[in-house]
Formats: sequence, C-alpha cells, structure tokens
Amino acid sequence: MTADTPSTVIACCSFCLKPNTQVAKLVAGHGVYICNECVALCGEIIQAELAAAPPPAAAGAPGARPAGRPAEPAGGQPRVAPWEQEMSLEEILAALPRVAAAGQQAQEYLTHWVRKARSLGATWARIGAALDMTRQSAWERFSGEE
Repeated sequence: MTADTPSTVIACCSFCLKPNTQVAKLVAGHGVYICNECVALCGEIIQAELAAAPPPAAAGAPGARPAGRPAEPAGGQPRVAPWEQEMSLEEILAALPRVAAAGQQAQEYLTHWVRKARSLGATWARIGAALDMTRQSAWERFSGEE
C-alpha cells in the first residue's frame, strides 16, 4: 500500500456506496459524498444527453424558457427517470438493499451533523427548526436518550 492510499474507511460514496478505500477520490458535500467513478459516469450521461438534445431556444425568442428551468417533454408530461420506466421487478428488488444502505448512510451522516451542531451549542429548538420539526421531535430522534 502506498503512503497516500487510505487504509481506513472514513466515508462511502452516496451513490455506489464504495468506501474511500476502494476509489481514487471521494468528494465531500454536506453529509453526502461522491466518488471519482460516479462523477465520471455522471459526466458521460450528461454528455450523451447534451449530444442528443436539440439546441436551446434563443433568449427572448417565442417559446424560449427562462434560464434554469428544464424543458418539458413533448405533450407536457412530466419527465420520469428512465430507470423507473425501464427496470424490471427483479432489477428493482435487487436495487432495494442498495437504496436502503444509502438511506442508512444518510441517516448516520444526519445524526453526526446534529451531534456536531449540539457540540457547537445549538439548542434542540434551533435544530428542530432547521429540520422542520419540533424541538421535542428533534430531541427524541437524535439525543440517544430514552
């Protein structure tokens, strides 16, 4: 193992769930992480979609959409993620453990952030407000006390 290769698991990619020990780079956000492999896959997907998409309408032209607003598909139907349309029942059932693991990881990160906020002096009322819940609900969920 080289000197710059991590030997301890610090965090896992929020998308593929690979630990930092199995990827070249793990980029951290607020309670989420993404590995270099998932970033590369995202780049490929975006490039493929951009290559297949019609050019955007000129600003101010009839039918142009405001900046930052996604285009609606023909017929005005909302977009549905391709995996929701293309996955079989068996594929969905196989994905459930990964989705559950990602949810568990997110819950652990949220708990860590709440405890960090408490260590910095945040009250349960402020934490509850930040999470759009009551002070009591925040305390019950995150205090670890029965």
